[in-house]
Amino acid sequence: MPIDLRQVAAISGMSGLFKVVKPTRTGVIVESLEENPKNLVAQARHRMSLLDEISIYTTDEEGTVPLAKVFDLMHQKYGDALPLSDKPGNEDYKKLLADVLPEYDEERVYISDMKKLVNWYYIVKKFVGFKEEEAAAPAAEAQDSKEEKA
Repeated sequence: MPIDLRQVAAISGMSGLFKVVKPTRTGVIVESLEENPKNLVAQARHRMSLLDEISIYTTDEEGTVPLAKVFDLMHQKYGDALPLSDKPGNEDYKKLLADVLPEYDEERVYISDMKKLVNWYYIVKKFVGFKEEEAAAPAAEAQDSKEEKA
């Protein structure tokens, strides 16, 4: 996938997202993803979720879609600016998610989840970034040509 969320985490009770820096004896050192990053130690008592392990519920046979794929779909469809006003209402969030992921489960995906999704999308876009697929394609072709020569 064009975005790597393996080192990006959300910590319950703390706003924003964090980059996992390294483990310690009592937890992990994380760095906030913001203009002026701060380091802190997330201990065992903190509930920390890696974004790579989070999925959105769907009604299809798969049952879920990884968050990275949802972010990628949002980026492909809307790029840098999501079609939301300055103070979007609940219907705006529902329409956005329905446009990006029509098969999302309306009973299990709450408005608060959608708001978090939009907030996280902007943070990830700004501080993690999306890799362009055109750049990934030549690298794959180069790898294939190396294998053919071997």
